[in-house]
Amino acid sequence: MNKTRLEAFSDAVIAIIMTIMVLELKVPHGTDLEALSPLLPVFLSYVLSFVYLGIYWNNHHHMLQATRKVNGKVLWANLHLLFWLSLFPFATGWMGENHLAPIPTAGYGLVLLMAAVSYTILQNSIVRHSNYENALLAAAIGSDVKGKVSLVCYLVAIPLSFVNSWVASLIYVIVAAIWFIPDRRIEKKVDA
Repeated sequence: MNKTRLEAFSDAVIAIIMTIMVLELKVPHGTDLEALSPLLPVFLSYVLSFVYLGIYWNNHHHMLQATRKVNGKVLWANLHLLFWLSLFPFATGWMGENHLAPIPTAGYGLVLLMAAVSYTILQNSIVRHSNYENALLAAAIGSDVKGKVSLVCYLVAIPLSFVNSWVASLIYVIVAAIWFIPDRRIEKKVDA
């Protein structure tokens, strides 16, 4: 099965998710800079989530560039990823509106964890679909150390949210920083 519709649908859904997130930012009810201060946690949560969505979009694009064929399992795995990404606006708003309170911060981490798990499932589904057709992706992924480290970081940060939500949030920022540069493994294989 051709991958074109999967790419187009995924791009559209991610664009809609980003649009929904920005619509959740409320205009302040004042004209001075002090009116912006209550919105700072919401804005910073938005920035972090926008970066995460950008990372997912970018890496999804790279992964599909190395993919030749998809099947029904890959389509369902992709929908699974899009489901968790669609929860970003809710998790972002909840964490930001409540100024990094423990439960919303842990909930945000849970959404990040499940998005990472679903991305891994999608990646593995593509590789397993056709070893010959998608061998380029399999070779590019290798042992996927960054993916495994990210999962461990989320698993540490979620319970840590109940001890120190600022440190947990810092872990979320660090994971985003690790992934900020597009996955060069795939780029190198596709270009070669």
